Amino acid sequence: MNVTVIGAGTMGNGIAHTFAQKGNNVFLYDTNETQLALAIKTIGINLDRQVKGGKISEHTKNETLKNIQCTSSLAQASEGATLVVEAIVENLEIKKSLFMQLNNLVREDTILASNTSSISISTLALASSRPDCVIGMHFFNPVPIMTLVEIIIGKRTSEQTLSRVKSIVVELDKTPILVNDFPGFISNRVLMPMINEAILALEEGVAEVEAIDQIMKLGMAHPMGPLQLADFIGLDVCLNIMNVLHDGFKSDKYLPAGLLVKMVELGQLGKKSGKGFYSYN
Repeated sequence: MNVTVIGAGTMGNGIAHTFAQKGNNVFLYDTNETQLALAIKTIGINLDRQVKGGKISEHTKNETLKNIQCTSSLAQASEGATLVVEAIVENLEIKKSLFMQLNNLVREDTILASNTSSISISTLALASSRPDCVIGMHFFNPVPIMTLVEIIIGKRTSEQTLSRVKSIVVELDKTPILVNDFPGFISNRVLMPMINEAILALEEGVAEVEAIDQIMKLGMAHPMGPLQLADFIGLDVCLNIMNVLHDGFKSDKYLPAGLLVKMVELGQLGKKSGKGFYSYN
């Protein structure tokens, strides 16, 4: 299968890695060639980790890297694609602009999937000339390890598109879970308010950062506390999703915590910026 992955960031390189490891031909596209080089380097490091752990062979690693081509040309990346997976910035207008460009670049039967974690698939589909072929494929980080793919069914997603995407996910040795198109879907509709509540508790002085995280880890069997998880997701991403929930449901129940807004304004975005609720070297 010919797969185009748009966006070479953390999610994009993980998605490209996963498809390529299963023998698919992958075009990894990004406008930033430095980011493309970093993505290939990251994929190589992650493959080495898999080899060291005995999960794959050296041959599989080499074949996986051979299956990935990088390009900064959207036309080249899209030509002949069976499936396009968009993994760019979580911004509706930017995503819509991309989907409009893809209208003229891909075949009529090409499936257009978005890795969005909160934006409406039905709204994105309005920017496409083939809304029946638009669907959500929400992978989880780190993509090569996490087995869940949240499949979001838009209002005009066809049964044929849904059936094909479910099969593709199974072929990746992952588990497809179907949800309908509501703000935040299921994963972030449940997760983000919990993270936001943890930030509110910190802001109100109920407990310190480490205490909040330890309580959720030891008492609720969470592998990672909500504030540490927010750092790994990116506080800007958390804020964007809370804003999507707040706008979508028109309820102050989803109003972002003031501390979250302030930290994003200060550039304290979590692990990727070196500082969030924790400090990272």
